[in-house]
Amino acid sequence: MRTGIEGQAAEYAGTAALQITPSARTSSLPRIAVFASGSGSNFQALAEASRAGQLGGEVVLLVCDKPGARVVERGREAGVPAAVFEPKRYESRGHYERDVLRTLSRHGVQWIALAGYMRLVTPVLLEAYEGRILNIHPSLLPSFPGLHAVRQALDYGVKVTGVTVHLVDAGMDTGPIVAQEAVAIGEDDTLESLLAKIQEVEHRIYPQVVRSLLAGAHAGQRAGQEDKA
Repeated sequence: MRTGIEGQAAEYAGTAALQITPSARTSSLPRIAVFASGSGSNFQALAEASRAGQLGGEVVLLVCDKPGARVVERGREAGVPAAVFEPKRYESRGHYERDVLRTLSRHGVQWIALAGYMRLVTPVLLEAYEGRILNIHPSLLPSFPGLHAVRQALDYGVKVTGVTVHLVDAGMDTGPIVAQEAVAIGEDDTLESLLAKIQEVEHRIYPQVVRSLLAGAHAGQRAGQEDKA
């Protein structure tokens, strides 16, 4: 896995909701919200790492923009409070995200991890969580951004694809890259088999990268406090 965690950490240490259960502060670890729209396998990987004390942070909230998505059930099984929104009920994306932001504030969320969240983040959240929103994408960015990245790689005929973890900006999968790991494409790979290989890598590296980034951010903050002392 190729990472740029240390440098990135130093640079960036910086009502329609349903099913919200208040989350008590149980530790001093950084508080993380995971955003997801689908089945939620990456959410589950992060939640399990959090529960095992291997994330360097605490997953305190699931945010979902698709009522009925499988991830909501995964959240319930993991004991993570869920806030489920219906964006189409809002006048604009900004109105939607302001409501999301209020929910994040109530839960004391400090970092956001996107995990199959099929929606561009607007300046409302980008400004509130500048340098503290991560995303995982199933390709070696900048190749194959956006939807259907695994199918794009197969259709294009490349021999290698992979997984990218990056910080989120206003573009589609254009933010600074934090870590990447390659996945070889075999001659007999199908969409299903390649997706399975990529997900295996995703579930392993996303918790690792989150832990390393949070540790670097904490070290940077501590150094800054010592400099002021």
